[in-house]
Amino acid sequence: MEHFDPNNPWRIAAAAIYRKPTDSRIFGTIELDVTELEDFVQRKRREGLRITVMHPILLLIARGVRTEVPEMNCFVRRGRLVHRDRIHAAVSVLVEGGTQISSVIVHDADRLSLPELADALLKGVRDSRQGRQEKASSSKNLLLYIPWPFRSWLVRLVKWVTIDMGIALPALGLSPDAFGSFILSNIGSIGLDLGYAALLPLSNVSCVITMGNVESKPVVLNGQIVPRRILTINAVLDHRVVDAVHVGKMFRYLKSAVKGPDFEWMCTPLKSEA
Repeated sequence: MEHFDPNNPWRIAAAAIYRKPTDSRIFGTIELDVTELEDFVQRKRREGLRITVMHPILLLIARGVRTEVPEMNCFVRRGRLVHRDRIHAAVSVLVEGGTQISSVIVHDADRLSLPELADALLKGVRDSRQGRQEKASSSKNLLLYIPWPFRSWLVRLVKWVTIDMGIALPALGLSPDAFGSFILSNIGSIGLDLGYAALLPLSNVSCVITMGNVESKPVVLNGQIVPRRILTINAVLDHRVVDAVHVGKMFRYLKSAVKGPDFEWMCTPLKSEA
């Protein structure tokens, strides 16, 4: 991955002007025509690959961050932007019978093939639902024993140490990069198509992306109104790190990438750099 310095005068000023996440958010929504992509997913499922449309969308976002919008792989530390050299993705999953949300981290998501990504995500979901994220759970449970308002003070202190100062707290399972480069949440699984997720204060992600269900809608194609399969993608971004132009670049990339017709390249991992 090529090195670049994201710290121009505006970015440094934005890091000082905005706070996270109360007043630094950009919202965006796009409708993707995933008709061909859905056909590809169904074909792969018949071949035995256990995926949904979410899997290629996750892969496309990760590779889009890598090739199109590297600025989205940055975070603010001590008033300056820091660029990660790897792209890890956090995927929100339902646990405890669908009553709670946890996160699965897919490491180097941009470099994986679609089968590798599916395997990594499946393993992470199994581990999460079997209660193997003890450190994350223990940090949540700790707050239950702290009276209000001290728990809010503790959260702000932890945020200052891990996020603002960049110091890891292994005992609590927290670090400046615990949630990777971005978060993807499939809100369609809980009945929502449009929704903007919060920028989690205890994370250093610049973007939280949500996706709804795939629905049939009338679309004008080659001058004709035809039924197409449409997926709604929503994004909330940290304005200290990116601007609306970066959102536009990512959305244009996704629109182009889902057109197909050949998606077999997704089944090939990226080569490691020398």
